Amino acid sequence: MKTVNIGLCGLGTVGGGVYAVLKRNAALISARAGSNILVSHVGTRSINPRCVTASTKISRDVVQISEDPDIHIVVELIGGTSAAFDLIMSAIRNGKHVVTANKALIAERGPEIFVEAEKYEVIVAFEAAVAGGIPIIKALREGLVANDIHWMAGIINGTSNFILSEMSSKKRKFQEVLEEAKEKGYAEADPSFDVDGTDAAQKLAILASIAFSIPLNTKSIFKEGIAHLQPRDIEYASELGYVVKHLGIARQKPTGIQLRVHPALVPASCLLSSVDNVLNAIMVDCDALGSTLFYGRGAGSEPTASSVIADIVDISRFVTTSNVSGTRPLGVKFADIKNKKILPIEQIETCYYLRFSMHDTPGALSKATSIMAEIGISIEAIIQKEQPLGIDYVDVIVITNSIMELHLSLAVRKIEQLETVQGDATVIRLERLDQV
Repeated sequence: MKTVNIGLCGLGTVGGGVYAVLKRNAALISARAGSNILVSHVGTRSINPRCVTASTKISRDVVQISEDPDIHIVVELIGGTSAAFDLIMSAIRNGKHVVTANKALIAERGPEIFVEAEKYEVIVAFEAAVAGGIPIIKALREGLVANDIHWMAGIINGTSNFILSEMSSKKRKFQEVLEEAKEKGYAEADPSFDVDGTDAAQKLAILASIAFSIPLNTKSIFKEGIAHLQPRDIEYASELGYVVKHLGIARQKPTGIQLRVHPALVPASCLLSSVDNVLNAIMVDCDALGSTLFYGRGAGSEPTASSVIADIVDISRFVTTSNVSGTRPLGVKFADIKNKKILPIEQIETCYYLRFSMHDTPGALSKATSIMAEIGISIEAIIQKEQPLGIDYVDVIVITNSIMELHLSLAVRKIEQLETVQGDATVIRLERLDQV
């Protein structure tokens, strides 16, 4: 049986998981790959000797791995977009296939990497870049290849999902849960990319590019985080039969493509509503299959290692047969990736949850509903909460039917200007996920 030599760059959380799973399931993986998968060279700044065998070469400079003539596949798990880019480009130019879990690098510099890989006839695989152990890249690019994909909506950041799950089930405040997430290792010391939507936007860019054959583009994605969400809005949503989730949404419409990351109310009956803690899930709707859900652990050492090793095995099959994979990184030839109109957030149409605080005086509510009627906003439900003891205003909750965001924003501005309304209104988009 031929040996496929792996250069493992990075022996942190994911790298350690890859090494451990390859060692534990060596016979099973080799049988499925048709070759002996061997980590023969490791690149890491700090090394625990117990993690590698005596025969494994160790380098402090990961570029040395990309130049090692015995290495067939370079696995990039060092993170970041600078040194990782240099490593991958060096590996490609030295004729090495590449596996990476680096969603930021693929989302931001994927086109450069893929063009270079095509030039040198090597494979760049990145299943672990989105949703950890969930094989969503392969599903979109291969399993659903016969389908016209209408839309995708997913919980693709475990940190945000953990925070919202805790806020919902235990009525806790955002900052309190965020600190717990840091303590448990679910959030980084600086959790900005997780809670402001950046991480989810990078992942959505990759999914949308494969699903709709559009260029990788994070700049056109609308993103909104979760730090502003109040426990009372999550509680009100629950009373109305909804759950608040932080979603990445990509949807094809006749007028263009929607790409957005933001909190959203989803019906409690929707499959995504029950995805809690740090789990991920992506719902895909397409013409032949209909709707399907991909669910599982979206991060962590061994779940992510599962996807990394799946890519290693795929590539090893081509290494041993001397054939370059016919699977394109983004599903189609670069010439078939076309720019399509990305709709600005003002032009999207969806339903909305609207809450504002109003003095409980005769005729006050009718003025607000008249503003919405004049703009053409259809109201599905309106609820006036009980007046708190000693407070002269009440919360009013409105659920709208589908309306263009531009019109909803106009109505909100006018409502906020009413003398009877106190403070700013709260707006959360509502996604039923049952329509194309």
